[in-house]
Amino acid sequence: MLNLSSLFFTTADGESCMHDKLNLKPEQRDWIASARTDVRNCLRTGIPRVLKANGFTEVVPQPRFFTQGSWAYKTLNSPAQHPQQADVDDGCYLPMSFVAQTKRPSTATTVFFAAAEEALKPLVEERQWKIVTDKPTCIRIVISAYAHIDIPLYAIPDQEFVSLAEASMKRYGFESVMDAVIKSERDAWTALPRDKVLLAHRECNWMPSDPRPVKEWFLGEVEAKGEQLRRVVRYLKAFRDWRWSSGGPASILLMAAAAPLFEKRDRRDDLALLDVVAALPARLRGGVNNPVDESESLTERLGQAGVEEAAKAFEEFEKVLRGASSAGSASQACIWMQGEFGPRFPNEPDRVKEVSVAATIAAAPAAAGPSELVGRTKAG
Repeated sequence: MLNLSSLFFTTADGESCMHDKLNLKPEQRDWIASARTDVRNCLRTGIPRVLKANGFTEVVPQPRFFTQGSWAYKTLNSPAQHPQQADVDDGCYLPMSFVAQTKRPSTATTVFFAAAEEALKPLVEERQWKIVTDKPTCIRIVISAYAHIDIPLYAIPDQEFVSLAEASMKRYGFESVMDAVIKSERDAWTALPRDKVLLAHRECNWMPSDPRPVKEWFLGEVEAKGEQLRRVVRYLKAFRDWRWSSGGPASILLMAAAAPLFEKRDRRDDLALLDVVAALPARLRGGVNNPVDESESLTERLGQAGVEEAAKAFEEFEKVLRGASSAGSASQACIWMQGEFGPRFPNEPDRVKEVSVAATIAAAPAAAGPSELVGRTKAG
């Protein structure tokens, strides 16, 4: 049998692997991070200014921001093909008195979206970015050919928000609430009241929605099962992005479906991926729910036809993976893998090792191991 694992992931200096090639380039990550900071600063000052200019008389504190989604989970892959883009989700939280006064005022979401979009216009025009306003749950800013920033808008009661900022100020000794707002968002993110986080929706007004539980669930899974799980999720997303130029199963669906199926394989990412892919079609057909809200079906979003298409795609993927591990030619195995992942999978058959069946079986431990300690780390 063939061991393809080093072509999936390696810590050896000077050797390439698909995991590294899935990462955005450092200059791309820096550009996205810089653009995100500029967007935050623009909204911090712009939303209160726009609301005041439009006759809102209440004091509007500075909004706060918390990154969520694949950037926060460290499962973000670079785009595999056009028209894909790296997706960065940066939630904007604003305590507004007209939200606090009634539970779900129908006009508040319209005002919130309008104020944020108006505040962003000067920055978007200056940078020659593109703003997309037809997404029901966010504002999208296309900042480059390879990336966009999605800004979902959230609200919590005014006084609780102000109390959080003041508590952060006292805890860290900041001289002003503004310093606390900017520098201690991570702590405030954890402290926000879970039962009062509302997501603005263009069509459905306000929806109870808190992105933290999913993040905490996934990071807990990685902590319990090891970094190999995070890598396997990224490989699944890489397969999806090469198979579907657009659409396909959502990232949260792949995460939720894969985590219970995953078993650690010692230094064998190829086998860990194969284990998950082999069981994935049945799991998709059986239905996958949100891991932190069993009442929400993730497969339902994809639709019956989409689920069946995805299940069949992963069935074909399993055959290729299994065939590659059993191939008599390392060159052929690499060609097959590039057919599933594209050119980001290294075509380096000289690095493929032949191993015995016994060694392959021994790669599966009796229990999942702890998080790995590697010689170098890769963000993304």
